[in-house]
Amino acid sequence: MNKFIIIFTLFLSTNILFAQDNSTKHVVQFSGMVLSSDSLEVLPYAVIYDKSNGMGTYSNYAGFFTFAAAEGDSITFSYVGFRKKLFRIPFNLKEDRYSIVQLLSEDTVNLPVTVIRPYPRPEEFKKAFLNLKVPDDDLDRAEKNLKRMANDDLRMSVPVDGRESAATYLRNYASSYYYKGQIPPQNIFNPLAWAEFFKAWKRGDFKKKQYY
Repeated sequence: MNKFIIIFTLFLSTNILFAQDNSTKHVVQFSGMVLSSDSLEVLPYAVIYDKSNGMGTYSNYAGFFTFAAAEGDSITFSYVGFRKKLFRIPFNLKEDRYSIVQLLSEDTVNLPVTVIRPYPRPEEFKKAFLNLKVPDDDLDRAEKNLKRMANDDLRMSVPVDGRESAATYLRNYASSYYYKGQIPPQNIFNPLAWAEFFKAWKRGDFKKKQYY
């Protein structure tokens, strides 16, 4: 019983001394600016937390903050992408206000190596392999090319519609104004045009194509 009374007395005296210590702390208006250390740019909405009393605030859009704190309180400054900083308000301040400019350094985070694979599971690879389109062989490509040539000849033999005819007329009409007031050049006297004509003749461009 005596042991219990002694422990209770010590506990009560400790709480009384702690309460007296808190009541005698000098409360000041703690203010300041939060800036980046490399560019001195303001850090808006940084977190300023008082670890001693569990209270805190945020810096405004201009990086400014202010709140009431006591001497000896431990203040932490944190901002996304920057290293956390700890600051302790000094004792025996002569005034009721205390201001600082807190600089925060950027924090570099090294992420682990990530390997990106096109098919994360064997089932997906099997499905993609079975649905893979194999390139055409020489015979298939030849048939497609011949079909394209037949379509080209068919397109040349089909008469143009009204829109295409009007566009061709307007282009020819606009070209006629290019040499207005002067004699347009005649390709019959152009040696380059004759050279292209002989090349086309040798290639057989003027032969009638037949498809079977």
